[in-house]
Amino acid sequence: MTEAILPLIIATIVATVILYFVEKKIPKVPIISAVIVSLFGGLTLYFDNKIFFYMKPTIVNLLFAFVLFFGSFFLKKNLLKSLLESSIQLEEKGWELLNKRWMIFFIFLAFLNEIVWRTQTEDFWVKFKVFGIIPITFIFMIFQINLIKKYKINV
Repeated sequence: MTEAILPLIIATIVATVILYFVEKKIPKVPIISAVIVSLFGGLTLYFDNKIFFYMKPTIVNLLFAFVLFFGSFFLKKNLLKSLLESSIQLEEKGWELLNKRWMIFFIFLAFLNEIVWRTQTEDFWVKFKVFGIIPITFIFMIFQINLIKKYKINV
């Protein structure tokens, strides 16, 4: 796995630079992704310890959950709503429920990653990360459709 980390860091940075030249700006998500991949990948290479790369999904998912929690309870602002309201319009109760569900889901993914990397082989963890997380997230999103339908505001 460590052989793939440096090319991953380079590819992420190159993709971010290309995005800047194409769009003349870089959206927040690619910048955050490039920083996270470079940071955890760099730590993995520098210390020659894969634990940093194994823990990256845990830390990122907990960070997402914390940001949603912090926005909701301390800033009194639903950050998920701020991110998605240009695409979907929901009643306030719908945004609250969706925000809570995503917080719980991110925490679930963090714990799931911890269980998998601590109890399984590296090969299994890589396959889980590539072929497990995306379908799990997709299934979770499908389960949100009824909530969205229930609280959708027809404009």
